[in-house]
Amino acid sequence: MKPLNLILGSSGKTGSRIVNKLNQLEMPIRLGSRKTNPSFDWEKTETWEAVIKGVDHIYISYQPDLAVPESIHHIQILVDLAKKCKVKRLVLLSGRGEPEAINCEKIVQGSGLEWTILRSSWFSQNFSEGMFLDAILERKIIFPKIKFKEPFIDLDDLTDLAVEALVNQKHVGKLYELTGPSLYHFEETFRIIANEIKESILFEEIPLEDYISMLGELGLSKDTIWLIQYLFENVLDGRNEFIQNDFESAMGRKPKDLRDYVKETAKSGVWSL
Repeated sequence: MKPLNLILGSSGKTGSRIVNKLNQLEMPIRLGSRKTNPSFDWEKTETWEAVIKGVDHIYISYQPDLAVPESIHHIQILVDLAKKCKVKRLVLLSGRGEPEAINCEKIVQGSGLEWTILRSSWFSQNFSEGMFLDAILERKIIFPKIKFKEPFIDLDDLTDLAVEALVNQKHVGKLYELTGPSLYHFEETFRIIANEIKESILFEEIPLEDYISMLGELGLSKDTIWLIQYLFENVLDGRNEFIQNDFESAMGRKPKDLRDYVKETAKSGVWSL
């Protein structure tokens, strides 16, 4: 009998891809989001047991990010419920070195359940599905001064491994640092996109404090601004400026390079005006 896989964040960037891939494998799935019935809302812990009961494996994508302090409390409650409901395996999407994320990893690792942890660098798809898309369409990027490079990971690669971790025993007890095969400055990534779509994209760097003030003027919520500032100050402080071959070791192939992602994505027209 095939295990029932609960995908938390099933409508998100990683969750939706995992759902599609598990469907292709004809694996049993339960969706977990605020839109499903029963619904799963990270802020409503009283709803969780109805969603978790009866599942075998859980993919955990925490919203808004494991970097927020309340993530530790929520992950502990989730793990306790998983044990109570006799869940067998947890697959956690994690960050890269934030103290809160590391504490959440420790909770999962100490659960007594089977576990796999996927430490992820920034998604390549943030340029086409996330926070940078609107700025690219405006052809004007205002960005905080960041001197370090980032090893962007493609979501197709990340979710391929997540699916493998859900359905394959060989990834149990493994912590994978997931990076792409190359390091890029953020300015370089926007230049690569501009060259591929044959358009000019203005790139302007400003101090981080000015960038944060700009976000406030644009009307972003205080919580969102806090998270963006935290990630820029901590995740992009140089600690993650390295390439890791964990994906290749796990999957037997190299991860997709950002340049290849840009070539493929440009053909979709998502950056066209």
